[in-house]
Amino acid sequence: MAFSFDVLTLFPKMIVPYVSESILGKAQERGHIAINVSDIRDFAADRHRVTDDTPSGGGAGMIMKVDCLVSAIEAARTRHPNGRSILMSPRGGTFNQSHAKRLAAESSLILVCGRYEGGDERVMRYVDEEISVGDFVLTGGELAALCLIDAVSRLVPNVLGNANSIATESFEDGLLEHPQYTRPAEFRGDRIPAVLMSGDHLRVARWRRWKRLHLTAERRPDLFNRIDLGPADRQLFKLAEEDL
Repeated sequence: MAFSFDVLTLFPKMIVPYVSESILGKAQERGHIAINVSDIRDFAADRHRVTDDTPSGGGAGMIMKVDCLVSAIEAARTRHPNGRSILMSPRGGTFNQSHAKRLAAESSLILVCGRYEGGDERVMRYVDEEISVGDFVLTGGELAALCLIDAVSRLVPNVLGNANSIATESFEDGLLEHPQYTRPAEFRGDRIPAVLMSGDHLRVARWRRWKRLHLTAERRPDLFNRIDLGPADRQLFKLAEEDL
């Protein structure tokens, strides 16, 4: 059975083009994932399809109406009774690879995309969690939902052509990914590291691990300081690159 995403949004045309291309498009064609996009305006109670109103108590901007949002969520739940519902919101926990792994263990996700100044707080009774993609504010939840769909989909079995490609990616074991190269061997005087051309798979693996350790320490010390390095990694980290 395909892993299912239901995206609830005021702007379906923002979602459909992205999920129709590349890996996500092929995964849908092959039946590994299914992505349904619903227009929240279809659940408005009036003939003008109004989905927002002024904030109670006054204030700037508009608030998405609770009745529209809840009706859209409940319709998605009729399709996926066990679907985990997520409100894309800057108030939520920050999305990371651990979140992606946890959500990939589900069978279906219902993603609610907020707009304007957000949704009526009463909608929180009808969602399972809030998720943010970072400490910044977007004009709506659509881009955040696409980030989540992309990250989770590639963890669904058979979505990626080579499942082994996940093993050494950034964040999989707390480290950033090692540098990658391809032909030509030399470009404007900049050559591919000789070790990668050596044909010695043990040396290549050792060099890549060294690079992952040093890149993480340099660029993401917050991640590096949380890693419990084993004796082999501690010894490897102390070496100079030319000694590998």
